[in-house]
Amino acid sequence: MGDVSQQPDKTDELRLMQESMLVLGATLPQRRRLVGALSRRLGLVECADDSDEAVPLMARCRFDFLLVFENGRPGRWLDWIESLRRQGDFRPVILCSDDLDQHAAAAAIRCGIIDLLSGDCVDADVIEAIGRLRERQSAGAAAAPLQRIVSSDRRPDSLIGESDAMREVKRLVARIAPLPATVLIEGETGTGKELAARLLHSLSGRKGAFVPVNCGAISPELLESELFGHKKGAFTSAHQVREGLFVAARQGTLFLDEVSEMPLALEVKLLRALEEGAVRPVGADAETAVDVRIVASTQHDLLERVRQGRFREDLFYRLNVVNLKLPPLRERAADIVILADFFMQSIAVELGLPAVALDRPTYELLESHDWPGNVRELKNIVERTLMLGEVPRGSLGTRRPAERIAVPEYPIDWTLEQVKCHHMRRVLEAAGGNKSAAARRLGISRKTLERKLGVAEFPD
Repeated sequence: MGDVSQQPDKTDELRLMQESMLVLGATLPQRRRLVGALSRRLGLVECADDSDEAVPLMARCRFDFLLVFENGRPGRWLDWIESLRRQGDFRPVILCSDDLDQHAAAAAIRCGIIDLLSGDCVDADVIEAIGRLRERQSAGAAAAPLQRIVSSDRRPDSLIGESDAMREVKRLVARIAPLPATVLIEGETGTGKELAARLLHSLSGRKGAFVPVNCGAISPELLESELFGHKKGAFTSAHQVREGLFVAARQGTLFLDEVSEMPLALEVKLLRALEEGAVRPVGADAETAVDVRIVASTQHDLLERVRQGRFREDLFYRLNVVNLKLPPLRERAADIVILADFFMQSIAVELGLPAVALDRPTYELLESHDWPGNVRELKNIVERTLMLGEVPRGSLGTRRPAERIAVPEYPIDWTLEQVKCHHMRRVLEAAGGNKSAAARRLGISRKTLERKLGVAEFPD
């Protein structure tokens, strides 16, 4: 396991404080002994007993490492890790086991396990395993199959592109990164909003961790506790104190991904936290001061949601101190070839596969595609190209002219109220007569819809 007496230097210690880890399958004694110690060395440590608990945790946080305990059941987790690999998740996994048979050992190699530790490992062993991975990455070891997370997602210059639009984005990021101002990042899905947030954090000089949370992936009942923490006994399942993500991101950056999905009732508490620089854990009497830089993102038109009453206006202006708009890939066609070449070279090294040569007709095909999934879709296409040995042309269409949307014309003598009622009827018809679904689409309450149109006219 290496020389545990060797201590990391200050640079390594600072880097460790910015890392996050998810511990899977650990027994209660292992959690108490190991997780408590790791929490003092890493930026964020979470635990899950099984995959059902792990999936929602991984949805809200992009953990840097997975620490998996077999605990007498060789291969218990390997099928699940293989399924992650098939879904494109190649984050590093450290396996703790004392009893891997030949079949399980082969499966572990196939899964790309970065290190194997004994089942009674201590925190120093885990830190050393992370250090060995970092050394391999620094040396550019192509044999390490999990370098995808470093070469693509974690590089400081991960916002690739030389188009005018991307040059402006990178210029703005460099200018605002050292400032404490709250930033709102807007852009379609797949445009790289989290990468931009990570770049803001890496250039900010802040000493704390980058902590991402997807506001739409956590139930409204749990989101308050996740963000602000809770006291022991604050509610039925609160068996121990939880600090919350605001505290986990102290002196760092808290990234509120898809902030538009946050429940309205919680927006008031978020606004107070931003205004006061303090949070009140659930069940606590006093507030806790926090030094956190907030970066939020949304793929929706947040100002339009404000107009519809679906997002608080005061919170919008508090988040929108600095606005960063990421252009869709179709508006930065000059970057498509650059991105395709970058992904081809970097992913080929990570997968240990030979790069596939792309010719001019292929580049033209890529440039003519709509890219509804933006950069994420392009990366997926390049990865499939490497695996298949040829470009999956069937997945690439051509850019089509925008279809004209039929907008109903109303008589000029109609009142605004008549127009509104007519639109409500059309939405209700499109929802199959379901008043609750129609009300959600319209951004109003069901009672308002019923009052405007009349319950008897539109039965469920």
